[in-house]
Amino acid sequence: MAFTAKDVQNLRELTGVGMMDCKKALTETGGDIDGAIAYLREKGMAAAAKKAGRIAAEGAVFATVDPQGGCGAIIEINCETDFAAKSEDFQAFLQGVAATVLQARPAGLSELAAAPFDGGTLSVEETLRERVLKIGENLQIRRFERFTDSVNVAYVHMGGKIGVLVNLKAPDGLGDDPRVLRLGRDLAMQAAAMRPEWLRSDEVDAKSLEGERAILMSQAMAEGKPQAVAEKIVAGRINKFFAEKCLLSQVFVKDNKLSVAQYVDTVAKDIGGEIEVTRFVRYEKGEGIAKREDDFADEVAKMTK
Repeated sequence: MAFTAKDVQNLRELTGVGMMDCKKALTETGGDIDGAIAYLREKGMAAAAKKAGRIAAEGAVFATVDPQGGCGAIIEINCETDFAAKSEDFQAFLQGVAATVLQARPAGLSELAAAPFDGGTLSVEETLRERVLKIGENLQIRRFERFTDSVNVAYVHMGGKIGVLVNLKAPDGLGDDPRVLRLGRDLAMQAAAMRPEWLRSDEVDAKSLEGERAILMSQAMAEGKPQAVAEKIVAGRINKFFAEKCLLSQVFVKDNKLSVAQYVDTVAKDIGGEIEVTRFVRYEKGEGIAKREDDFADEVAKMTK
């Protein structure tokens, strides 16, 4: 598989590793980005592969819960500059689209585009075109999700850089208990800060798990450990992987003597019933989107020839 200058730039932004090493990793893996990340980690050149940290795009994330029906929505809309993202026109559009998600309950982006914007006469697509003309920048509705059942709690961090929506099952009659809502907000803040990718360890997909095991085994063998010892080391490090990547397995940031799951149990015991954390969504503005292509791309292009 061939690779381009953009691929080298993307890998550099994902890992923080130098351009020459990124080019070598892509050469070794036939242009496969995921394989190149794994290659760099095996070589000790990339300690982690976090998509959100180094890729930038402008716009904002917004999460909200309908005070009447309790439905929750989270959405990301992108624009070209941070200045535009902070404007009243952009923010009004962002919140209006989120309200439309709650009202119209679209199944996907195409249905959302055709839905009446915030209950008005214009569609979301028509309103978007108007805002493009008014703001003077390209706007893109990138993604959204909606939770309709149980207890939903929304949290927006740093003015729209990160948004989280958490869904809980609480005992009947206790869905609006302040302790339950506080738990939901604590979980949302935890997710915003600690970037979990899954809720619990049994939800980690087989491909991600096997890929992590392969990397950890390669690292252990490179340390000169015998096969049997390396396998035991990998088993312990996989548990550490779960503790970093799965929300319920993480150390609770407000009390490092508890895991998040233990904190949930503590609140459940306090209210006298069971609480189940069923799902969460975390969006980070610009996650996975290259901000712009400039002279740096030309520099990389010369290296791939």
